[in-house]
Amino acid sequence: MFAKNVWLDKDIDKKDIFDFSEDYKTFLTNGKTERQVVKESIEIAEKAGFKNITTFKTLKAGDKVYALNKGKNFAAFVIGRKSIEEGLRVLGAHIDSPRLDIKQNPLYEKGGFALFETHYYGGIKKYQYVTTPLALLGVVYKKDGSCVEITIGEDPKDPVLGITDLLIHLSADQMQKSASKVIEGEDLDITMGNIPTDDDKDPVKTYIMNMLTEKYGITEEDFLSAELTAVPAGEARDYGLDRSMIAGYGHDDKVCAYTSFRAVLDTEVQDYTSCAILVDKEEVGSIGATGAQSMWFENVVAELLALEGKDSNLAVRHAMTNTLMLSSDVSCAVDPIYSNVNEPKNSCYFSKGIVFNKYTGARGKSGCNDAMPEYLAWIRNTMDNAKVHYQTSELGRVDQGGGGTIAYILGNYNMYVVDAGVPVLSMHSPMEIVSKADVYEAYRAYKEFLKAPRF
Repeated sequence: MFAKNVWLDKDIDKKDIFDFSEDYKTFLTNGKTERQVVKESIEIAEKAGFKNITTFKTLKAGDKVYALNKGKNFAAFVIGRKSIEEGLRVLGAHIDSPRLDIKQNPLYEKGGFALFETHYYGGIKKYQYVTTPLALLGVVYKKDGSCVEITIGEDPKDPVLGITDLLIHLSADQMQKSASKVIEGEDLDITMGNIPTDDDKDPVKTYIMNMLTEKYGITEEDFLSAELTAVPAGEARDYGLDRSMIAGYGHDDKVCAYTSFRAVLDTEVQDYTSCAILVDKEEVGSIGATGAQSMWFENVVAELLALEGKDSNLAVRHAMTNTLMLSSDVSCAVDPIYSNVNEPKNSCYFSKGIVFNKYTGARGKSGCNDAMPEYLAWIRNTMDNAKVHYQTSELGRVDQGGGGTIAYILGNYNMYVVDAGVPVLSMHSPMEIVSKADVYEAYRAYKEFLKAPRF
């Protein structure tokens, strides 16, 4: 089944591919931020019979458990027949995506306009966010501890926001700049409005702030304790006349988050506990309390072991060492327009299935996770036995660039880890593209991984 086109497989019902993709498009549209993904995941999990870990006194095989962390991490577990100390089957994905974050003192007036200042998050081509319709999403915490949710630009009746560009007629100097300098980071300011009040030194700024106060009950000072972000507005859409692809914001890495999560939800009790963990901050180094480098996941495993009656540090170490993991993250598909940046024999292609990256990193494998060959052999056997379409890849030509995932972080626990995910075109852009066939095959691959016998 190696590197064959999924659409030509007569054993796969195309209707299953399209139906699964509709569910994923809904998830992607409703989950543009980490908090939205977690909220959506809780709703889906509870409908499937999962309960918060805080409600359990003990654990038994078949229990469906979820755990949360600070509104931005989510993990779902189906407890297996074997002790957790013997290891878990983990599917780990990140749910943050490149975007524009709103600064703490964002609102100002200039030239008759009110604007928001931003600081871009993750690796982006800054010029791609100019003249792109944007939505404003996030939360504002007031001093009394109350939280206000902000959503502007997602409802078709809402206005959208955006960043203006210089007209071509006056852009002689701008057109001479390199792509990285066409627009500077400090110039990625979002236009908020143009109507003035009649009695203030900053009349437009005051008008906009009055609107926000009236609708959300917030003051300008409350931006100091806000988490607001600007993301591309609108729904995920079918892409291509044949509807074979999906266009949307945040495929990296919500496409792997959803397929991993669904795989756990749709898998019956197995020998080993099944787990999908969704983490934050991968795009900026997996740091902080909600990133993969946090102690949170280790703490959750310790809590599960305690509910099993094994409350010891050594049991946690055994569990982590005995765990098998797929680092569910996207890979760079070969774009026919820019194929020169890839090495054809070691690259991935649309509609040929899930991608396994033995190593990631950049230039000399710096910062990579380099998976063990015995683990890869077991994965090959598992996928072949289940007739799952898969391919292998690396991230572009050796000296072209590179990137990393959360794989190396979990590898630090001495567990077997390899990167496995969906090929993406236009990665890190406001509109990324995936193949519906690859999305479905990733889901199938993750399910087979969860139930395969230990190697």
